[in-house]
Amino acid sequence: MDSVRVEDLQLIASVADGAQWPSAAGAPEKQPILVSLEIPHDLRGAASADDISQSVNYGTLSRILSSLEIAVTKPRALPYVESVGITSRLKRFGGRVGSDRFTLRGLACILIVGLNSCEREDKQDVRFDLTISRELNSASPFPFRALGRLLREAAEATSFVSLESLASFVAERSLGFIKEHRCRVTVRASKPKALVFAGAAQVEVVRSSSDYYPGHLAIARITLDPPILPGPLGLDTLLKQEIGTPTGDHPKIAAIAIGSNVGDTFANIEAALRLLEDPALVSSRPGARAEIVNTSFLYETEPMYVADQPRFINGAFLLRTNIDPPCLLTVLKSVEAAVGRLPSIRNGPRAIDLDILLYDDAIIDTRPECERVNFDNLEGHLVVPHPRMAEREFVLRPLNDMLSAYVHPTLKKTIRQLLDSVLKSNPLGSPSMVRVIPFPDTSADGIPVSSCNSVRPTATHWTFPLCPGSRLSSNSLHSKTRIMATLNVTPDSFSDGATYNTIPAALSYAAASLSAGADIIDVGGYSTRPGAAFVTSDEETQRVRPVIEAIRASDSAKVRSAVISVDTFRPSVARAALAAGANCINDVYAFTGPGYPLTKESAKSFVEMRQLAREHAVPIVVMHSRGPAATNKDYGAYGNVIDGVTLELGEKVEAMVRGPGGVRRWLVIVDPGVGFSKTVPGNLDLIRNATNLTSDMLSDGAPNPLRGFPQLVGASRKSFLGMILAEPDSESEYLGRQTEPRERGWATAAIVACAVQQGVEVVRVHDVLELGDVVRIADRLWK
Repeated sequence: MDSVRVEDLQLIASVADGAQWPSAAGAPEKQPILVSLEIPHDLRGAASADDISQSVNYGTLSRILSSLEIAVTKPRALPYVESVGITSRLKRFGGRVGSDRFTLRGLACILIVGLNSCEREDKQDVRFDLTISRELNSASPFPFRALGRLLREAAEATSFVSLESLASFVAERSLGFIKEHRCRVTVRASKPKALVFAGAAQVEVVRSSSDYYPGHLAIARITLDPPILPGPLGLDTLLKQEIGTPTGDHPKIAAIAIGSNVGDTFANIEAALRLLEDPALVSSRPGARAEIVNTSFLYETEPMYVADQPRFINGAFLLRTNIDPPCLLTVLKSVEAAVGRLPSIRNGPRAIDLDILLYDDAIIDTRPECERVNFDNLEGHLVVPHPRMAEREFVLRPLNDMLSAYVHPTLKKTIRQLLDSVLKSNPLGSPSMVRVIPFPDTSADGIPVSSCNSVRPTATHWTFPLCPGSRLSSNSLHSKTRIMATLNVTPDSFSDGATYNTIPAALSYAAASLSAGADIIDVGGYSTRPGAAFVTSDEETQRVRPVIEAIRASDSAKVRSAVISVDTFRPSVARAALAAGANCINDVYAFTGPGYPLTKESAKSFVEMRQLAREHAVPIVVMHSRGPAATNKDYGAYGNVIDGVTLELGEKVEAMVRGPGGVRRWLVIVDPGVGFSKTVPGNLDLIRNATNLTSDMLSDGAPNPLRGFPQLVGASRKSFLGMILAEPDSESEYLGRQTEPRERGWATAAIVACAVQQGVEVVRVHDVLELGDVVRIADRLWK
């Protein structure tokens, strides 16, 4: 949009953080301040008519001022900096939009930089311009003076050959000093005396903290205690208050590959993970500890090297341990034996396979020097990093889920770069490789793993494309959109209350939905519609448990073996439903309960639901919401609703999968919460841009915390569809019409088709017979 600007309005003000030469007592000092304003406004009318009445005046200003960008600059803030400044975009009724930007202009340093011999003989003048995008609403003042002094001293101690390396070094030091999540820095480095006929030679780099994971710190950053970094909801602080900060001697992080292609592969993998954390097995020496602190997605892959064997299920995890590598290898071998691995040919079939891929930054080779010619003699030896990991997509993809920016200790490339090298011939990956989600059979007896652990056998599993949201996947054969059928056993649900709240009616709906192509039945006993009556936990349990038990006891084998999710946010209801035979938890509050903003009760709910999901190893659908569905719809602080939903839901998901006791990453499905705490335009943005929810980056280039997770969209019969249908259309003389939820089937079909086109993996609907047809045709069109 056009804009009206006021540039460098000079004021004299007393500023608390001092002038160029601060007073000894640190008292505020008067100094010049430059203020610049930018107001978005359409200037085409005034420009075309040369009419000043169509320009900005105080009357129109109050009407069009939806946002205002204000830049405040101190031109003589530091003795070796031309200026410092702050730029914020403010909303009309208070609050900020997007990140604040802090600038240091003309930071002067005298140092050696350059390739030519003359440039190495004497120091030269180098200037830096920095722009730091910092997290919103930071309470503490920005430390301009401390940062400027740090950068000047650090830069002047260097002697880089390239200006690019120098700029990157300054960016790294800046990010290390700020120490804030999702902080970005832009550094422009200039050599004003380098060229005779030009003002300066310059480079500019843009970096975030994810670009500077130095070796083992890459892993350490991803497994911090508490298990998540600070986010917009403050969940990390609440969890720290709830469970405290874990202590203990866990100095090392090992990345372990895990795979299986014999027997119940998913149960084998879960059994191995539980055994690794069993103190009785791990204690190969006094004081030994091991904790799984992160997991990858799971992948189904073709066998490599030896082709004549079943397909593999492959993944990886991070183990925090004080066990040294040789002893850790012994522990892994004992786990393999306990799960049931038998002697086989090299790279042949096995019930479980555990390999040490990385052990911090360690470089280990237990073979004699004379035998290190190739990798054909590894039997009985340990080589770390794993010697063949750089050629294996099925190893690099799981590592990339957790450690994409980790720098390989010997190859000096990040995991992402190594994966890209493997994918050069096929950027979308192996056509036969897919992601998988297993559903345990909770109605079956557990398989004993140890004295305190058991694992349920696998009921079924779903497959998804390698790249979530991609309509261009080379493995399109496996990109079927899954259908979740909505079975509300409540008297007051917004669209079908009292319709299926008897056992015969519920069984009839389940049977009809499964015959029409439903992949999962979602049983809910508590309506989340605005104004719904409060229901106690006991009453909700009495609604859902008998229905689940009836489905599991059905005379129909198809109904009896159906995949069932329980739609609840209460741990006690979820536990009862799992005991009755549910395979999945669908939580509209993503484990934190209905409170918003989050409270101590939110943290308690989160911890209990996380423990429950980990204990039963069931898939979880976690939805974004902000308390009651009709409230808290403003996402102006994030710039757009997609980034707001992604950051808020991503904060919860990171807390679920990271740290000790985390849920397996491969069991998480995310739901943007269409119809919950969003405006009509916001709901439409979420659906038409659903791919962005789980893409690699946010709109500002920061890493996306929901990268790679499968996505569910549930917009069936929602009220925002009714609002759209009620809007008149003057061009067609359509007056709009009021609709009941049951009358919004065609409107839902449009949303479902768009969701499929966006690559969404699961859609939640009421009318499976009709909308199943929509999904099947849309799948053929878009997948």
